Amino acid sequence: MNTCGGSTKPDRKTIERNRRIHMKRLCFKLDALIPKHQNVYRSCICHHPLWRSSSMKDATNQRDRLDRAASYIMQLRERIEELKERRQLVMCIKGINRNMRDSMKIDDVGLPVLELRDSGPNLEVVLISGLNKSFTFYEIICVLEEEGAEVVNASFACVGDRIFHTIHAQVKCSRVGIETSTVSERLKEVVHSMNPTSFASGSRMGGESGDIQDDQPIRIN
Repeated sequence: MNTCGGSTKPDRKTIERNRRIHMKRLCFKLDALIPKHQNVYRSCICHHPLWRSSSMKDATNQRDRLDRAASYIMQLRERIEELKERRQLVMCIKGINRNMRDSMKIDDVGLPVLELRDSGPNLEVVLISGLNKSFTFYEIICVLEEEGAEVVNASFACVGDRIFHTIHAQVKCSRVGIETSTVSERLKEVVHSMNPTSFASGSRMGGESGDIQDDQPIRIN
């Protein structure tokens, strides 16, 4: 220690010792921030017989802490980059889905759409409606049954803002057949009764009843 004018100035050894103590404290704080699974290497060395040597401690203790911290920081950086890429991918998928929904939206004026396809003994009814339409599958099936058709299967699927209803039916008696124009008119009435604002007063079915041909769709729009 050098004394000058009543003040004490620490010598170089004291400054260096204080610096080392401060660095050790910082290293301990840094080491405390690292998760436990990153400290496996340290615990393994501590149980090694050579660890009892003070020279071994001095040579590896601080270096190991810094190495573990640097390794952990690199892992965090890689994890952050990975999460950023995943976030961008999710946002991209959301944007695609939003664009698909927007592109598939149809004005209520254009819905519902009813198609009846007659192919001999088989009938196929396709009904396209919006999500806010309240169609009763049961009523449509009843119309087909009452007109002499037997429903084989019925299903529906949601695509965007549309609901696609599909019904496959067969003529019960091939000799009697089925009057397609009558079925079409009744189905039109059922759909119109449930959604009176969806059809214009002059709406037309895909041709007059005398123009209906086999295997041709009859469209109500």
